[in-house]
Amino acid sequence: MTSAASPHHTGGLNTLVISGRVSADRAELTPCGELVHGCAETLARTLAELPPTITRVDLDMGGVHFMDTAGLQFLDVLGDFARRRFVTVTTTNWHGQPRRILELAGLDTTDPLRATSHPDPEPAQPSAPAPSAVAVERAERLHVLEEEVEQLRQAIASRPVIDQARGILMATHGCTSDEAWHVLRETSQLSNTKLRDVAAAVTASAKPDGPRPSPALREALQQALTRRRT
Repeated sequence: MTSAASPHHTGGLNTLVISGRVSADRAELTPCGELVHGCAETLARTLAELPPTITRVDLDMGGVHFMDTAGLQFLDVLGDFARRRFVTVTTTNWHGQPRRILELAGLDTTDPLRATSHPDPEPAQPSAPAPSAVAVERAERLHVLEEEVEQLRQAIASRPVIDQARGILMATHGCTSDEAWHVLRETSQLSNTKLRDVAAAVTASAKPDGPRPSPALREALQQALTRRRT
């Protein structure tokens, strides 16, 4: 059995085609194309052709690659059919953009008709829930925000000691604020040391009983100061 859509408002042919096979009490349907204007009528015609002995209708939605709000009317037609005929109706294998629309509509993406279909007399085997694209996207955004917040916290914590180190360099070597900043940055790069650690070492060494920077850090600082002078 095959049912194709009629022309719709865009002037072309609605590309939804519903094919499938029917056994004594079960229909397996495979919609292919788009769930857009006219899809509900196509489905209604297909369902009307099913024999009265049908007790279960399963739709494999893997061939549907696009869906707009007309897809919700498609689901309404299926739900009404399930209630009127007292049959079990399932729609599975949603993916891509149609799956995203179901998620945004708050529907179950494994089977959006689960709550409206007639109870299945055969117990279904439990399956692992499919990952939600929306949940994954939100988790990724949250991770990025957490990284940005952590970077801001580190920057805020590092600012006072960096400002102190700049002041020490300005007073000790007669350089400007910008020159002191560049000296600290270059020292950090030459010694492969975090800027905050360089500033902390410079600040600590300025105290009467403070520890001297490590030899590698002293050498990098001297190189940076020499380059500034030249």
